[in-house]
Amino acid sequence: MRPAAWVAATFVSMATIVVVAIVVRGPAPSRLRSTAVEISADEVARGAYLARAGNCSACHTAPDGQPFAGGLKMATPLGVIETTNITPDPETGIGAYRLQDFDRALRQGVARDGHYLYPAMPYPSYAKLSDADVRSLYVYFRTEVLPVKRANVPSAIPWPLNLRWPLALWNAAFAPTEPYREIPGASPEWNRGAYLVQGLGHCGACHTPRGLAQQERAYSEVGEPFLAGAPLDHWSSPDLGGDPQSGLGHWSVEDIAGYLKTGHNRLSSSFGTMTEVINSSTQHLSDVDVTDMAIYLKTLRPSKSSPDIESTAAKINSGVSGPVSRVGPVGPVGPAGPAGAASYWQYCGSCHGAHGEGQGDEIAPLAGNPAVEDKDPTSIINIVLNGSMPIVVGGLPDRYKMPPFRNVLDDAALADLLRFVRQNWGNAASPVRPSQVATLRAETDFVRDEAQLLRMQ
Repeated sequence: MRPAAWVAATFVSMATIVVVAIVVRGPAPSRLRSTAVEISADEVARGAYLARAGNCSACHTAPDGQPFAGGLKMATPLGVIETTNITPDPETGIGAYRLQDFDRALRQGVARDGHYLYPAMPYPSYAKLSDADVRSLYVYFRTEVLPVKRANVPSAIPWPLNLRWPLALWNAAFAPTEPYREIPGASPEWNRGAYLVQGLGHCGACHTPRGLAQQERAYSEVGEPFLAGAPLDHWSSPDLGGDPQSGLGHWSVEDIAGYLKTGHNRLSSSFGTMTEVINSSTQHLSDVDVTDMAIYLKTLRPSKSSPDIESTAAKINSGVSGPVSRVGPVGPVGPAGPAGAASYWQYCGSCHGAHGEGQGDEIAPLAGNPAVEDKDPTSIINIVLNGSMPIVVGGLPDRYKMPPFRNVLDDAALADLLRFVRQNWGNAASPVRPSQVATLRAETDFVRDEAQLLRMQ
């Protein structure tokens, strides 16, 4: 069979399967049948709060763009897409959407005209939203968000990967369809935290490993790889399970809640896309909700095996001071030390300390820091190369910001520095190779606009 004929036959076969899937399963009609929605100040305020919790603005607001008007370029494994206009403009946004249209888009990934949304829109997570929360979000977007006339832009995903109809099969195979069901016997706080983490917060979209079809491999704590960490757009989203080395095993409920509210705690500071989440979403949540999320996260079991060791973070917290090592004596932090020590002394020690202990809650410790000890060094390389974007809480950028060193250290010197950091003060992570630094240097060069971050508040 000729290649063209083979491709045609393959697509005919796939189309047949998709038609069968649609007949068997869906897309299902919305459960929300009424088009008359009561509008009140309380309902609008609730919808605004839920939109914050879902972090809708982060994806649907482009730099220097109007709120929720779309246009943000998002890198996906298949290509670049631009996010859509979700303002109530009737021609280019969702102004013509009825409640049931909004519901199908939000929880099933099907637009008003029937085309399937790419799962870059986290509808597999939003499927867990309650009917009441969907109504509140609809009221907010229809009545409070200003309409903006901005046409949506076709994706840059190449053919045939840009075809929409195969998503019906993807949805049938992978996308959840049922709202969150409370777990009997679990506390109200645990259930509320699970609802926020699994649903509106869509934490799994970044922190859960994906399968060959780019599906999240689990959508709740029942699945083994749920929130076990995953690569994301030149970052490594960390493990949120109970692993004491690379996860949250040594974080308390207060540590997690404080991190979600401020981007800092005694053990770490936010970086990468998590800083955007804190800037535009979690800092605005109530203390009760972030505490409930923390309560839920603290019950997640370790998602990977950990060496039978006590991390430096635990030793620091228990009052043990000074350098500790799991891999042999720690060399002096200075010119006479091992490779990378001189660079650490020159560029890092004044902020992060001679023993990697950090300073207070705003300058992160490096000893026992899960991002430092991550098996995947992508994030720590990115941070040193490109610096960190500011954490903006209450309209004020934080006082200390990690500067970029891409123009100061070459690939070999930066790899030596990170090897020193990842293998001293009790850290026992694998060394970083110069080739890893070179690859990330070529693919990234971030310039952060602090004025834009302030506008996102």
